[in-house]
Amino acid sequence: MSFQADPGVVLVDKLSGRTSFSVVRSVRKIFGVKKVGHAGTLDPFASGLLVVCIGRPATRLIETLMEGKKTYKATVVLGKISTTQDPEGEISEGGPVSDIGRDAIEVVLKGFRGTIMQTPPYFSALKHKGKPLYHYARKGIAITKEPREVTIYELEMTGLGLASDGGTSLVELRINCSKGTYIRSLAEDIGNALGCGAYLSALRRTRSGCFTVAESIPGDILDDPDRVQWVRQQRIDMEQLQNLLQSC
Repeated sequence: MSFQADPGVVLVDKLSGRTSFSVVRSVRKIFGVKKVGHAGTLDPFASGLLVVCIGRPATRLIETLMEGKKTYKATVVLGKISTTQDPEGEISEGGPVSDIGRDAIEVVLKGFRGTIMQTPPYFSALKHKGKPLYHYARKGIAITKEPREVTIYELEMTGLGLASDGGTSLVELRINCSKGTYIRSLAEDIGNALGCGAYLSALRRTRSGCFTVAESIPGDILDDPDRVQWVRQQRIDMEQLQNLLQSC
């Protein structure tokens, strides 16, 4: 008889370069359950916490789990722009950054703290006529959605330096935000406000609601046949999950 896990949640530290769906597929195989989903996608280039729900009782809570605040570490390249707002698009030159210092960046960041209106990116999983926006964008069709209200609770610059080419600046950010916030759009908007352009070059989710990446399973373990039993033991059962949701 094949193994089939009880419902619950498993926390995975997704590797950069892997899709969120491929993580779901691996979890489905490990736990022997067809009904598996995640509570908030991460782009392939991004890494960090992916909350994966196992079994119908858990997947019914996906919307609830997605309501929690998210925390990210982000690297923003100033002085270059991307067609997809991230490293996967076509990169081109933006404006000069030589006169943009820490003080100027701090002034701009202040304007993005709190409740803001944000336009979803063309390359996103947001639906239009039943299909994700990236479906249209890949065909060269740009669907513009109405700006949406999101909240940036914290926006802190944790580092600033020059890139290896000497012509662009790298800004390290820590962001705590509401669900539905697109960090790629935030990066581009910051660059536009500075007048130099920008794109998001790296992203790591460190927290989602009650859960932190420190509690998660390393992503490279998911496909290790020798660690299957250990991964199964990391499942948070439904009783634990309900208690966590009530306490946070």
